[in-house]
Amino acid sequence: MTAPSSDPRCNQPFPEGPLAEHSRFYQRLHRRYANDLTLLPPGFPVLATMEQAYDALCARGCDTGTALRMLRQLVMERLIRLDCEAQAPLAYITRAVTELAELALDRACAQARRELDERHGAPCGPQGQPVQLWIIGMGKLGARELNVSSDIDLIYVYEHDGETAGVEGGRGRISNHEYFARAVKAIYSLVGDTTEHGFVFRVDLALRPNGNSGPASVSLAALEEYLQIQGREWERFAWLKSRVVAPRDCIGRPEVQALRGVVLPFVFRRYLDYSVFDALRSLHSQIRDHASKRSAGHPERANDVKLSRGGIREIEFTVQLLQVVRGGQFPELRRRPTLDALQRLAHAGLMPQATADALAQAYVFLRRVEHRIQYLDDQQTHVLPTRDDDLAWIAQTLGFKDCCAFLHELDAHRELVAQEFDTLLGGAGKKQCNGGGCGGPRAAAPPPPELEALLEQLPGGFRERVAEWRSHPRVEGLRDEARARLFRLVQRTAQWLKEGRVTEEAAVRLANWLEPLLRRESYLALLLERPSVHEQLLHLLGAAKWPARYLLQHPGVIDELVGDHLLSERFVVADFERELGMRLASLRSTGEDDDETLLNLLRRAQHAETFRTLARDVERRITVEQVADDLSALADSVLRITSQWCWSRLKNRHRDEPQFAIIGYGKLGGKELGYGSDLDIVFVFDDDDDRAPEVYAAFVRKLINWLTVKTGEGDLYEIDTALRPNGNSGLLVTSFEAYANYQQQRGSNTAWTWEHQAMTRARFVMGSEALRERFDVVREAVITSARDPLALQGEIVTMRERVRSAHPTPAGRFDVKHSPGGMVDAEFAVQYLVLSQSAAHPELRGNLGNIALLQRAEQVGLLPSGVGVAAADAYRELRRVQHVARLDEAPTQVTPPALQAERDAVLALWRAVFGAEA
Repeated sequence: MTAPSSDPRCNQPFPEGPLAEHSRFYQRLHRRYANDLTLLPPGFPVLATMEQAYDALCARGCDTGTALRMLRQLVMERLIRLDCEAQAPLAYITRAVTELAELALDRACAQARRELDERHGAPCGPQGQPVQLWIIGMGKLGARELNVSSDIDLIYVYEHDGETAGVEGGRGRISNHEYFARAVKAIYSLVGDTTEHGFVFRVDLALRPNGNSGPASVSLAALEEYLQIQGREWERFAWLKSRVVAPRDCIGRPEVQALRGVVLPFVFRRYLDYSVFDALRSLHSQIRDHASKRSAGHPERANDVKLSRGGIREIEFTVQLLQVVRGGQFPELRRRPTLDALQRLAHAGLMPQATADALAQAYVFLRRVEHRIQYLDDQQTHVLPTRDDDLAWIAQTLGFKDCCAFLHELDAHRELVAQEFDTLLGGAGKKQCNGGGCGGPRAAAPPPPELEALLEQLPGGFRERVAEWRSHPRVEGLRDEARARLFRLVQRTAQWLKEGRVTEEAAVRLANWLEPLLRRESYLALLLERPSVHEQLLHLLGAAKWPARYLLQHPGVIDELVGDHLLSERFVVADFERELGMRLASLRSTGEDDDETLLNLLRRAQHAETFRTLARDVERRITVEQVADDLSALADSVLRITSQWCWSRLKNRHRDEPQFAIIGYGKLGGKELGYGSDLDIVFVFDDDDDRAPEVYAAFVRKLINWLTVKTGEGDLYEIDTALRPNGNSGLLVTSFEAYANYQQQRGSNTAWTWEHQAMTRARFVMGSEALRERFDVVREAVITSARDPLALQGEIVTMRERVRSAHPTPAGRFDVKHSPGGMVDAEFAVQYLVLSQSAAHPELRGNLGNIALLQRAEQVGLLPSGVGVAAADAYRELRRVQHVARLDEAPTQVTPPALQAERDAVLALWRAVFGAEA
């Protein structure tokens, strides 16, 4: 790009007169079609007005091809004027050109098939059914982004192989393959041939299976086989924007879902797919090399706003790369239009909002420049003109005061685009390029050594672990490219180990983690592409055993390490539910919202959030209490979303919104969930409909199945419903009235004291606000009921002994949960205080957690000075020790005098409450 300050064209005066008239194409249109321009109704050309103009041309006696060509000229004249003189929004221009293409293909397809049906009969499928032809628009046509001199990239797919029906006794019968090959030729003739009225669109079929050497049209079965066996990485970018554009009457039919079912798995892989980086580097290198050769000896061709460095193509590649990598797991990213996709990427946290906005501004600017270049002579070019008056005209139509300001703006946009693109592809050296023809893939890394030579570079335990790969079938079965990636990762890990950046234990766990995943080569590509992810992964693996096990069960979550915000943020319920809502809407729009897909969607989302919390925990960015808060909020959200989705899909539901609630107990109720905790929950309904018991029973069975069933993505939670009225012998879901009577000792069937202990930690998790208020009344009535303090003491102490006997501790060891002075003692003491004293002391009625309730009990005088606070501090430390031990899958027992102060504080609490030793 030429520096505008030294460009002699900066001071070129602007052309005079109406702006559109400088276009030589516009001048030709007025000379030839002045008397026809009024056939297109006033305003922006849209499908309805273009159809009116087309019908008017046909009424004059024009055949289909002529009418379409003349319509194209009328539309172009209108667009030049509205764009250059009225500053029409880009979206209006691209919509008009796209709808013109859709109209042209629809009418051409209809005529071609009419003529062929008259000669050969209609094509038939295996059961004699009619066979559809789908015209698939690729690239800008598929994305509804056509420029004013675009060619249209098409692929023709027909539904079934077979034969035509023939005419008059079967004469003229031909194969469906031949029929549709002739249809393609006829459509091309009507749309792409150049006549005295020009063409409608240039047509390119090079993206079809096997390119220009393949048949002009393919059956759906042949397309599926090609994509599965021969489809190349770069073709995934091409198919990303694919869309059936004609014939119009088949677009919304259910048969098109079969086509989506072939294309979507090819474009969007189930697992995170960083292997496409190399494919895109190669494709982009070819494009830049081509641009470089075209501009050799012609420096003016370097200013190509589409293909040169920082051009439109680099914005498109940036967007498409992130879509292909993540679109398999995040369907909301599957947006064809570039500007829509940019915003989706920003909302998903894959790109800063400021970057997305800057790229969007650059895209709109470059596309508007591209249009003006093409308005000049109706040429399919993207290169800035060399004539000074043409350049001045472009600047003027874009609203610049002179060419210098225009060129400065152009350079600024292109530089930003180039930097973002180079950063994404990891091309460290490419930012130093100058001029439009530079580029190419990043410098090739030297080939890694073979395994024996590699082992010599590795230290002790890491070397011994990697040496086991000598005869490992998965390692031996790797492609050369994947093996090279694996060994480069080992080399990098060894270098960091040598530098002291990671531990040997982490390196060994990395080898353990990689080994079962070698068939999923995309994980190797991800770690190689993102050294920061590789290093963060090693830190997590080295921190404790449980993170390593979790990462092995759910390897896809490592992509969460890509973002810079991972460690600085917390779980946000609204964001989580909004993102899942967007994914559900995206799946519905393509008919992919079957039960299995939604089950996996829920699991991936829950695993990702759990992993984010785990990463913050291991890096000590959040406390144990914050971990529990976030995991509990996540569980609440998953229960709420799963309930909504299950109810909407329940066949026998009798109302739009269920009169239903979930009550959480135990760790869920107390917001003290840990990793892998099960959920203690009770289901209730409040619905007078005669069908209610049957409907809600089916609903709860479906809900539990959705939460617990193991799919390819794992499961969500284990569900424990033993705290429902009458325990495991009771109904799975009960009416709220029956639940309230049971808890409040009404009737012959009532709750036990231990169930009232559980009620101290009960919490309304989800349901209507009216049910929440009724539950709060019941809970308060239960915990404030009059009780005999001595009898209550005896029952709670007896229950404590029963729990302790079920968890014996070896002599000379202290179990942080179950030994005398452990966490359970503190919990039972709090439960006694709440059940015996909350009637007189409202401060104890809230479900605030053990630490806060101990502090409040001391504040209201129920505990001696210092006892409550000391016990609260001790409980916090015991929880922390338990949490750390479980993260490393270690015993939750210590050898005294470790934790002696904490044990003494809890024992003092027990004595203060119960008057005896625990």
